[in-house]
Amino acid sequence: MRTAKVSRPKIACLVSLTFVIRALVFMPRAIEGPPEAFRSAEDIFTDITDAAGISWKHFNGESEDRFLIETSSGGAGFLDFDEDGLLDLFLVNGGETPRGKSEIPVRHALYRNLGNDKFQDVAAKAGIDSSLFYGMGVAAGDYDNDGFQDLFLTGYPSCALFHNNKDGTFTDVTLKAGVQNQGKWAASAAWFDYDRDGLLDLFVCNYAELSFSDSRRCDMAGQRSYCNPTAYKGQSPTLYRNQGDRTFLHTTSRSGIAKHVGRGFGVVSVDANDDGWADLFVARDTSPNLLLINQRNGTFKDSALDAETAYNNDGKARAGMGVDAGDFNGDGQPDFVVTNFNDEYHALYLNRVTFPYAERTRESGLAGITRTLVGWGIRFMDYDNDGNLDVILVNGHPNKTIELTRQDVTYKEFPLLLANTGRETFRNMKDTAGPAFRSEYAARGLAVGDFDNDGDTDVAFVCLNSKPVLLRNNLGQDKQWIGFQLEGTKSNRDAIGAKLTVRLGERKLVRWITGGSSFLASHDKRLVFGLGDRPTLDVLSVDIRWPNGATQTVSGLVPNRYHRIVETAAGTL
Repeated sequence: MRTAKVSRPKIACLVSLTFVIRALVFMPRAIEGPPEAFRSAEDIFTDITDAAGISWKHFNGESEDRFLIETSSGGAGFLDFDEDGLLDLFLVNGGETPRGKSEIPVRHALYRNLGNDKFQDVAAKAGIDSSLFYGMGVAAGDYDNDGFQDLFLTGYPSCALFHNNKDGTFTDVTLKAGVQNQGKWAASAAWFDYDRDGLLDLFVCNYAELSFSDSRRCDMAGQRSYCNPTAYKGQSPTLYRNQGDRTFLHTTSRSGIAKHVGRGFGVVSVDANDDGWADLFVARDTSPNLLLINQRNGTFKDSALDAETAYNNDGKARAGMGVDAGDFNGDGQPDFVVTNFNDEYHALYLNRVTFPYAERTRESGLAGITRTLVGWGIRFMDYDNDGNLDVILVNGHPNKTIELTRQDVTYKEFPLLLANTGRETFRNMKDTAGPAFRSEYAARGLAVGDFDNDGDTDVAFVCLNSKPVLLRNNLGQDKQWIGFQLEGTKSNRDAIGAKLTVRLGERKLVRWITGGSSFLASHDKRLVFGLGDRPTLDVLSVDIRWPNGATQTVSGLVPNRYHRIVETAAGTL
């Protein structure tokens, strides 16, 4: 139960053993929880969507034409757009199709966090509510290093970049920046610094060729249905290099990724081979996945075949949607988890430093849990702060007619909270996770972040033609934790690409600030390390490898706080 009250953020200076840094320590803000009667003591998450004041609804333009884009829209992003220390929530709407019209204007939503589990939609006031095209997802990032996060919206037949004006409003700078991605059907996107120049570059997953003037006819059980993705020709991704003057250079061909034509849906950026340079894993639908290794010269090489992550064991491309990276088994290397179609199983790939990766989809229990599900958004997160990364994901079939041909597959499906047992296996927490995990949704984009600053990770996801779901974590705050908010100086301001290591005796906890991740989503840029039920910890230290390759150790850190650490020139390259 959340009845305890804590003080507003306190600020203190920390001194490391080797050099002076600027570090701000954040105490959680005051939290007002609902009465105990509102939830079971066993519920890990509570659905607070209505109580929080979130009433926005998604619209996908569903029509008898059955345009494939109708099945996959609905992005979500956590960001602190006004820099008040509270995470806000941005929700991306779909749009109209020629015969799928909305009775009200199709609008995006920007819910400002008011504290105490309350939100207010300020999208219109911020100038970011209008739907300029059929919307898909969102990527939040401070591309001009001014201290305020900007928003990149994906969709069809173009995208949009909104610059944060630092006064609660945004300006559409798409044309000036040169990131229209014109004529493409863009899905997920990732901000990351692939050339280590301290500026965020932009990778965009493009899905397939689409035209609202070309309605394709496909039937299931005698009823009009959505066509298989293979009926649509795939597209190559787009890569934009940040030139430092608030404009971008189209480097798709120069980087070598233009040749990778396929149906890209999800992307995560992480240093997969631990060489200090940002790589990309791209989940693709009925196209082989990509593992784009940064060659450190402005180009990328696809190593998915060598890593054995491109296809399943039968040499067939799965229908990949969402993807995330994290150290699942505690060996200090980033592993990958990918959501797929029913009967294909959501996949788990363990990074063994050298190729190939070890697929542990069956051994982990993931295959048995997800066989009948179609997955979308997914994220590694330590929901109970025991130090092991768990997985949360959302599901939903694209075709309502599936229930006419399958008794074991439904259109709306359960979300999953999968606990990491510490033995490279998962345990389904359906019975104790909360009512939302025993309810069915047509869910798509999923984002995570600590919106109430209590040290545990909360969740939001978008559902087709329905209200989103906001879940508050009730459990993680009960264990010890330590959180970090990094501020790059030579590196990009958001520190996307940083690697953090916290040591607990002989145990090593490693996390990364990733770009992209999940599906159509953007997440809290802060990192939380769960410290478990250990005896009281007085102080801790963290080793940071910044995105530009510099290293920094910060000591004297207090648990159960967020620490803001600023990159210093005293680090070693």
